[in-house]
Amino acid sequence: MSDAILVLNAGSSSIKFSLFLERGESLELFLGGQLEGLYTTPRFKARDAAGSVIGDQQWAPGETLGHDGAITHLSNFLRQHLGEHRLAAVGHRVVHGGVDYAAPVRLTVEIVKDLERFIPLAPLHQPHNLTPIRLLLANRPDLPQVACFDTAFHRHQPAVAQAFALPPEITERGVRRYGFHGLSYEYIASVLPQFDSRAAQGRTVVLHLGNGASMCAIQGGSSVSSTMGFTAVDGLPMGTRCGNLDPGVVLYLIDELKMDTRAIEKLLYQQSGLLGVSGVSSDMRTLLDSTESKAKFAVELFVYRIGRELGSLAAALGGLDALVFTGGIGEHAVPIRERVCKAATWLGVDLDPLANTAGGPRISTAGSKIPAWVIPTNEELMIARHTRSILNTIH
Repeated sequence: MSDAILVLNAGSSSIKFSLFLERGESLELFLGGQLEGLYTTPRFKARDAAGSVIGDQQWAPGETLGHDGAITHLSNFLRQHLGEHRLAAVGHRVVHGGVDYAAPVRLTVEIVKDLERFIPLAPLHQPHNLTPIRLLLANRPDLPQVACFDTAFHRHQPAVAQAFALPPEITERGVRRYGFHGLSYEYIASVLPQFDSRAAQGRTVVLHLGNGASMCAIQGGSSVSSTMGFTAVDGLPMGTRCGNLDPGVVLYLIDELKMDTRAIEKLLYQQSGLLGVSGVSSDMRTLLDSTESKAKFAVELFVYRIGRELGSLAAALGGLDALVFTGGIGEHAVPIRERVCKAATWLGVDLDPLANTAGGPRISTAGSKIPAWVIPTNEELMIARHTRSILNTIH
């Protein structure tokens, strides 16, 4: 019999899950999957570690689950498949930990209430991250739960990298640059020595490119600077988020277009980015296949902004020893990696087209001054590791 750790990543209408078994000092994926369409047409799919489907169910139109029903369904499914194994703890991805939460923490009702303070800073994620936590605290108070924060990896950046040029009375209320995707960056930093020991000890820019996209400057395994700031809408253009924006634009929207707060929030988070620019899709695969001029321009803008931010992060590091691509786009979009690397030729990146097409892991030539890598991220494993560490302090 082995102890099992369940990892949950809850969104507004979906819950992704992974179950890991303790195997000595290591953690081994046992099964995973997701429930989606929780408030429309629910669909459940689970696969074992080999990728074989072990659970597949779709509900009738109009029959909704919600988060409560999803947790109940998942609990029943796990009870059937755990067999002799014991569910020891649940680890959760929680996007925002603010200033106070710089490391994973065991969850209590009081801590969940405290984490609600950050809902305005991550409105697309935080409320939904907390929902299954509340449900499990109510229904399984004996089951340890651990929150792992996407902001925590960046908490030790230099103070100057976290600061806005605002009066102290505002900064002291927590208005600062937090950075996100920290669990992904932390995982990449943990495995980078296996690929490039020089880069792991030196200066690396990691590009986490997906529907949510950001970049992080890492030196010796620690975050130095990142493209996301106070909220997860900052930095690069994303699937539906605008990325970096002159705050004067927001004032213009209020004064000239008479938009209220909620309308602006919807525009910046859900109607902008690749979708807003292209008018076609938020999915990079669709845009790369499209012949529409606006789709091509959206891709061009995405790559251009990456190039701009890369120069900025290289400056923050005082040089560069490696590039790492990760995330859905970073790991799979060959043309995006090609264009980003060619735009980074001035930094010393020399792309190997055949290696890039093959997906790496190294996609730069042997003689490239700056090596470029493709390393799949594994936020779920990172959460499981943190959860096990917290669990070990309980026993």
